[in-house]
Amino acid sequence: MSVIDRSAAMFDPDFAGAQVCPSPNFGERRGGEVPDTLILHYTGMETGQGAQDWLCARESEVSSHYLVHEDGRIVQMVREADRAWHAGRGSWQGRDDVNSYSIGIEIANPGHLQGLPDFPDIQIQAVLELGRDICKRHGIPGKRVLGHSDIAPGRKVDPGEKFPWERLAADGLGHFVATTPVSGGRRLGPDDDGPAVVALQRLLARYGYGIAITGIYDKLTQIVVQEFQRHFRPLEVDGLADVATCTTLRKLLYNKSVIDSSP
Repeated sequence: MSVIDRSAAMFDPDFAGAQVCPSPNFGERRGGEVPDTLILHYTGMETGQGAQDWLCARESEVSSHYLVHEDGRIVQMVREADRAWHAGRGSWQGRDDVNSYSIGIEIANPGHLQGLPDFPDIQIQAVLELGRDICKRHGIPGKRVLGHSDIAPGRKVDPGEKFPWERLAADGLGHFVATTPVSGGRRLGPDDDGPAVVALQRLLARYGYGIAITGIYDKLTQIVVQEFQRHFRPLEVDGLADVATCTTLRKLLYNKSVIDSSP
């Protein structure tokens, strides 16, 4: 097991309810960036303590601002003013270096490789309280509360389709719309091309996803649709743009019956 690097300097927590376990894996935010985005992850490790040890070990070269354990304990590892190494390669609304403009919360859960267990209620309540506090202090709007899979489609799938985005948005954290029931009708998918695919790609790019407007339903388009579904239409995550998926996307863009925690 990795040993926590005790040489990392202690600091006062930004969130009053957090314990502090400093990670050495951080730096300065680049280009004068300030936090305007909140990224939620799952740890993908067997135990929360194992994840905490890894995030605080110098050799891991990863970190996060916060870790929320299964029992609701909140641990802060990097000050919010600093650039934690949680997001990796990714982008949102055409901006890369997500680490420089975001705050990251890791949520202890072993993830898809171990069956994606449900998130305990006490853990989700802690994420809710922490996330609302962060967003209030930094003026982060609901539509900029994202999953790791949103900013890195094809590379990341967390926090996963079991994460209760709708519940959090209803309680003041995030951006969501009631899912349109899955039904029949035309579906766009691999080998499709033309104006309908162009329109879909433009809507996804407008929302924020990193996708090229090619007019071809290529592998990247399928992956981006899949990750959109994982967040906003989790009942069926298949990467096919059916009526329910496209309707949900339009509602989010045009604020039709949207649950939004924006200040």
